[in-house]
Amino acid sequence: MFMKALRVGLGQLVILIDFITRPGKKQRSPAAQTAVDESARDLTLYQFHACPFCVKTRRTLRRLNVPVALRDAKNNELDRQTLLNEGGKVKVPCLRIEEAGQTVWMYESKVIIDYLEKRFSAV
Repeated sequence: MFMKALRVGLGQLVILIDFITRPGKKQRSPAAQTAVDESARDLTLYQFHACPFCVKTRRTLRRLNVPVALRDAKNNELDRQTLLNEGGKVKVPCLRIEEAGQTVWMYESKVIIDYLEKRFSAV
């Protein structure tokens, strides 16, 4: 019970620090932002709200101004089952990428962040 309370407390601290130090959004022309918004429709991030690696990934999404659908794989049983059944494991963060009729499940925050930087930082 003590460990659970400690974990919850640390999770809330991570959320607070993220809120206080949240990065600004990248500014784009309206046409460029519309293109990013359209491109991001095929992305979904499966995450736990207080997971430090998920926070790191969400901060990158915010900094790059990429609106990605978020799925709560901790508190939403349907999202958790989807992640397990289609992605193969309950591990977060996980970015679901749908392109050309194919679905890719990308795990590991570093890999996801590298992908997002390459795909959206130049736009």
